[in-house]
Amino acid sequence: MKNSLLSIYEKEATKKVLASLISIAVGLLVGIVVVVIVGLTKETITGQGIWDGVRLIFAGIFSTGRDAAGKLTWGYNPQSWGNMLFRAMPLVMTGLSVAVAYKTGLFNIGAPGQYLMGTLASLMIALGIPSETVPAGLIWVLAFLGGCLAGALWGCIPGLLKAFLNINEVLACIMTNWLAANLVTWAFDASNFKNVVENTKAGYIYKTTFNGVATPKLGLDKIFPGSQVNGGIVVAILIAIAMYILINKTTLGYELKACGSNRHAARYAGINDKRNIVLSMAIAGALSAGGAALYWLSGNTEFYWSTYQSLPATGFNGIPVALLAVNNPIGVVFTAIFMAMLDIVGQQLTGYTAYNEYITDVIISVIVYLSAFSLVIRMLLTSKRKAGATNVNAEPTPEEKSAQEQARQKGGEQA
Repeated sequence: MKNSLLSIYEKEATKKVLASLISIAVGLLVGIVVVVIVGLTKETITGQGIWDGVRLIFAGIFSTGRDAAGKLTWGYNPQSWGNMLFRAMPLVMTGLSVAVAYKTGLFNIGAPGQYLMGTLASLMIALGIPSETVPAGLIWVLAFLGGCLAGALWGCIPGLLKAFLNINEVLACIMTNWLAANLVTWAFDASNFKNVVENTKAGYIYKTTFNGVATPKLGLDKIFPGSQVNGGIVVAILIAIAMYILINKTTLGYELKACGSNRHAARYAGINDKRNIVLSMAIAGALSAGGAALYWLSGNTEFYWSTYQSLPATGFNGIPVALLAVNNPIGVVFTAIFMAMLDIVGQQLTGYTAYNEYITDVIISVIVYLSAFSLVIRMLLTSKRKAGATNVNAEPTPEEKSAQEQARQKGGEQA
């Protein structure tokens, strides 16, 4: 039993999971420390308030609010759980985008720009095709696929620059991010999709509920009543499974990973490294844009079209999701849900206590930093294991060698 546990511990996958769990644990502990320090230094927060803040950080997703006496109540909150899944939906896709590119040795920091291009294409298709003559379901499929295609083409740009000109993909992605922000702003500014029905929302694009092309609920509204969740989370999970199969069970996935391990060795082995670099960035772009399509086609909120001054945080948040999942497509689903849960917890801290949601930003920041140092954590776990083995198989000291030699000589004389 002990040997089997040791063999499991020594596996690299086990150490990766442990490193991620340690990152999460330390991040939560830092969050507790921040809650306590803020509570002790702020007169408006009582001891009970500090205790409520600590409990919400650990189990906020199970909070149902406060009762008439002002005490926190606990139980199954379908609205919070449904909203968590809805917020996790685009994070799954952007996390997959970063993870797939990383498998090919590329750092896709261009996910925000690809996300914006997916927003542009999917909304224009969804709102531009008349739902009176074309079935809403077909329009939705065309809008989703169109958004993915736009992201794939946008992701090809840094891929081509990397493959053929050896321009660093990080620099190329940063440039394409801001190009996308300005292009999306210009395109929607020139369009007739701005919300003029509601006078207070002229700076926003129509929701897909205006023409009945919103993502179907698939019965999830019955499981999570009052929440924003829809069938998009099912699509995101299915795509994550497909990416896992692609990366680990197909020839293309093997070639992508080979290029990521050593591009020159892969080329020597007959693999077309340039094609795979471009293809990897195209897949990454399609995934990130698909996340935008799933989010905005849901019909829950309007898109603010003047984006030239900022980039969507969802694109950047895919980076810690992928890091925490050690770039495993299935792991991305769980880390995205965890990040979305922290987002919900942040809202509850603001609504139920005197704290604000930025405390969860501190937790996420610590987790991100530790995720980036996950290799160091794995090395520490490995060195601790090797230390025990080294003590058993250590080289004898000169005194021990001398004693051993004398014992051998004495044994020979007796013989």
